[in-house]
Amino acid sequence: MHEMGIAMQILGIVQQSMPAGEPLKVKAIHLTIGKLTAIVPSSLTFCMDVVMKDTAAEGAEIVFNEVPVLLECDKCGAQSEVSAPPFVCGQCGSDNVEVVGGREMVIDSIEVEGE
Repeated sequence: MHEMGIAMQILGIVQQSMPAGEPLKVKAIHLTIGKLTAIVPSSLTFCMDVVMKDTAAEGAEIVFNEVPVLLECDKCGAQSEVSAPPFVCGQCGSDNVEVVGGREMVIDSIEVEGE
């Protein structure tokens, strides 16, 4: 389960982003996750709950924005969204495509409130 390592890294970034000396509580963490990352949102949420225990982020909501796989065709230039292999252009059927979306793993925002 690679989600545990990812959860630990996310928590580390959240903690580093908190202003020192201010008693703040994390309300929500907003993430953008690409489909090709193979991250299972429910597993990541479970792992986040475990690693956030006894921290300022304990109980924070994890909000996911899932990004589909997006291809760009080298033959016709069209962009196509795909849900599963084979990765071919939705316009012309060419397999000469480049993945241009779906690999994202971004912390978009962290919501905090004063304690």
